[in-house]
Amino acid sequence: MTENKKEEDVVIIGSGPAGLTAALYTSREGFGPIVIEGTTAGGQLLLTNIVENFPGFPGGIYGGELISMIRKQAERFGTRFVSGDVTGVDFSSRPFRIMVGDDTYAAKSVIIATGASAKWLEIETERKFIGKGVSSCATCDGPFFKSKTVVVVGGGDTAMEDSVFLTKFAKSVTIVHRRDQFRASKIMQERMESNGHIKVIWDSVVEEIIGKEKVSGVVINNLKTGKKTTLEADGIFVAIGDIPNTSFLKGKIKLDEKGYIAAREEVVTEIDGVFAAGDVVDHIYKQAVTAAGSGAKAALRVRDYLNRQRE
Repeated sequence: MTENKKEEDVVIIGSGPAGLTAALYTSREGFGPIVIEGTTAGGQLLLTNIVENFPGFPGGIYGGELISMIRKQAERFGTRFVSGDVTGVDFSSRPFRIMVGDDTYAAKSVIIATGASAKWLEIETERKFIGKGVSSCATCDGPFFKSKTVVVVGGGDTAMEDSVFLTKFAKSVTIVHRRDQFRASKIMQERMESNGHIKVIWDSVVEEIIGKEKVSGVVINNLKTGKKTTLEADGIFVAIGDIPNTSFLKGKIKLDEKGYIAAREEVVTEIDGVFAAGDVVDHIYKQAVTAAGSGAKAALRVRDYLNRQRE
């Protein structure tokens, strides 16, 4: 294992909107951050086709293009990038140590911005249509389905909330749930039921997604009867939850019951000098713009922390 002798001012783990914005801010402050990109650099934004709700792009922008622009902006001020995933961390002593494969980086401060990954249905045709009718973010992509027919898969609060939100745009919303009752909170179920524009298909799963260039329908399998039916649909929203990308942090930093980093004041962790930003701490908003704002907040906290250390 190779240990880099230089002690970095800040190492940022993650390269989505939160991590890259943190890099932009800390590099402009002259801290020369290192960003550990991860093997899937760019985060969930790369799964989004057109982003229309990020300020400054009245005509919309491709998710990958937006990430590329923020990356170049951070690079311009001296941010360095390292490919690969973080395999381990040591926050028990200072400097902090971040392991990436056979390399170890020493850091005075760390910003964790590893995000969260949407849970998918894991059916063969799903990945083919991501960005072409398949989405895991109703608030991101709902407006693209104005006057369209959509299916929401799930039975928790997210599925209820997404379904209600989608009725603002879609002409038809159908929830497909594998059980005969929802696991969502009572208030969320009542909100969905009182909407009056949402159908529910119980005891069923989406077995296949149909389409050529984009989604045109789904094959639904009733788990009790075994009967399969085809439902026409322009879009399918997978709302079965998210998994925070924190498996490498277990036992190293405080996580909440869902596995997200526990933080106070949005970005401050229990370990002085270790901060968190974006979807790894936020399981409510999950927007590129809120992640970017979170990254800026973490970076400003790092600036204050490092200045205190120098004094």
